Amino acid sequence: MQIYYDKDADPAALAGSRVTILGYGSQGHAHAQNLRDSGYPVRVGLRPGSASRAQALADGFEVDDPVTAARDADVVMVLIPDHDQAALFSSGLTEALKPGCLLLFAHGFSIHYGTVVPPRGCDVAMVAPKAPGHMVRACFRDRVGCPALLAVHQDATGRARERALAYARGLGSTMAGVLETTFKEETETDLFGEQTVLCGGVSALVTAAFETLTEAGYQPELAYFECLHELKLIVDLMYQGGLSLMRYSVSDTAEYGDYVSGPVIVDEHVREQMRGVLARIQDGSFAERWIDENRSGRSGFLAQRQAHANHPIEEVGQRLRAQMSWIRPVVAVPPPGAATTDPASKAAAAEPSAELAVP
Repeated sequence: MQIYYDKDADPAALAGSRVTILGYGSQGHAHAQNLRDSGYPVRVGLRPGSASRAQALADGFEVDDPVTAARDADVVMVLIPDHDQAALFSSGLTEALKPGCLLLFAHGFSIHYGTVVPPRGCDVAMVAPKAPGHMVRACFRDRVGCPALLAVHQDATGRARERALAYARGLGSTMAGVLETTFKEETETDLFGEQTVLCGGVSALVTAAFETLTEAGYQPELAYFECLHELKLIVDLMYQGGLSLMRYSVSDTAEYGDYVSGPVIVDEHVREQMRGVLARIQDGSFAERWIDENRSGRSGFLAQRQAHANHPIEEVGQRLRAQMSWIRPVVAVPPPGAATTDPASKAAAAEPSAELAVP
């Protein structure tokens, strides 16, 4: 395992470089502001009509369409959704990238699965902070930094790693540590974690537990508290001290239940299903399915979004959270019908503000 820190990253590798950030959503605003505060001239590239445009201008950035913004840039960071990247490259971005530029990604999906084929004359690397954008920005301002991953896919200049590390330093990540990986490893582990644990696994487990209790006649409010609300308490303990701190902190009864019932729920059948999920990520069939879903208008994706938004656990949760001012609940989550692929809108919904919080 190779981890880089400030001492390993030479800012001179990008001295005088002009930086373009494509996208101004959750990650985009943090990258743009951190790099500017680190002394780099930064321009933002946004599609016409982007909901992020007004905010980027208000934050003092020059804003152009993505192709114009990338032209003549020395560093281009791509921070638009995975499923939009191929169309952007084929609509002029590839030709706009000048030879020798550093083309960066914060996720390896497009490069690993070949939906984007970068010009041969560019350095292609990844700098992927392991936190949402508002935390990347906050950690930079607090001078502690946010950890990140780094990978090199194409080294046209012979200095791709050196230049990517300088970018990571400008982002603030080398203060915390930058772990070297590959596009393949980052993409496959990231998708696997999202699908089996962080999003898919947790969502399905919480929903199934809620349904089991309510079907058995228990109050839905109690089912919500026991199966969803208290999850944050447990995750926070894991975040701070791993499984050991969580087990140390809960009651002996809870710890014993962990040992005897956990393996019953996550049994060999579940492990086999996880291996199947991983296989579909590794062979590209999940990526192909997601790409086809977007090409065909996203009807299946949007139908599932609507169905899950209408689940009783959401109605119960919204009603209970409205009484919990101490957690600053988000009560203005956009309805499924108003869903957008613009990352700025999702970031606004995910990061509570005074306007979204219950007074």
